[in-house]
Amino acid sequence: MWRLEYPWLLAAAPLAWAAYRWLPPYVQARSALRTPFFDTMARLTGKSPTRPGVAAGAGQLWLNVAVWLLLLLAIARPQWVEPPLTHTEPVRDILLAVDISQSMDSADFHDAQGRPATRWQAVRDVVSDFIAKRGDDRLGLIVFGTGAYPQAPLTRDHATLSLLLDQTAVGMAGPNTAIGDAIGLGIRMLDAARERDKVMILLTDGNDTASAVPPPRAARLAASHHIVVHTIGIGDPQASGEDRVDFDALQAIANATGGRFFRAGDLTALQEVYAELDRLTPQEVNTLRHQPKHEYFWAPLAAALALLALWHAVAALRMHVGAGKGRGSASWT
Repeated sequence: MWRLEYPWLLAAAPLAWAAYRWLPPYVQARSALRTPFFDTMARLTGKSPTRPGVAAGAGQLWLNVAVWLLLLLAIARPQWVEPPLTHTEPVRDILLAVDISQSMDSADFHDAQGRPATRWQAVRDVVSDFIAKRGDDRLGLIVFGTGAYPQAPLTRDHATLSLLLDQTAVGMAGPNTAIGDAIGLGIRMLDAARERDKVMILLTDGNDTASAVPPPRAARLAASHHIVVHTIGIGDPQASGEDRVDFDALQAIANATGGRFFRAGDLTALQEVYAELDRLTPQEVNTLRHQPKHEYFWAPLAAALALLALWHAVAALRMHVGAGKGRGSASWT
């Protein structure tokens, strides 16, 4: 749409009429011959003396008015404003850290149809559904076993994130469990982020047996970096070795960072956990609006200059033609 940046300047339009009405005309000083018999010459010629002034034609007057209005319009800055462009930016980064140690291959879960499924198959399906619901957040993925590895950086490209999740397999990161290292890697990834809120969701079915950084120390580091860690434990706390999940350690990690601990014993419970996490971390975005503007002050300014140039060109042409006719008449006589 069209608009003027300074429309109030158009109120100055009557100033041209006021100047014409009340300001004295400009008179150029000229040399004069003083004669003692001026009154006699005036009577003999039948002319009476008048005050000097400026005679302007109607065309000159309308030209001045048009130029004045065009200059006012140019100063008021006419603009063409396009429809607003809206851009949303996330205010929260969520990092998913999932355990893919060998124990995640245990087939003690059931899918939606009641068929036996491995822990990893159940986790992958639930996490995929969680990713699909978080359209306005930047999400990242860490997988860990004996070591912790970034499977996907923080991104809003959730289609690629889901693809990388589908391509993840149990045992890719080693058979053991490194919970502390996964938290440490998450801290490094979230430190590089610029969003206001930073959340890590850590899921494991074992206890820490391979970390270089103990989980309690990693949790304190996460808290000092203002990272909230929610922990999810699945599996059997009565088992031994790599198969035993340490719920107490996961509870301590969550408490140290201001997060919550969840225990999921089956697929339904796991789905409820992620639904609760979805409620705990509601999606928030910053909405940025921008309306592109195109300046057109040059159009009335160019029109004013063109009118002045045209007027003076016509005046010069008339003078040239008149001078030519005068010389022709003189030579004829």
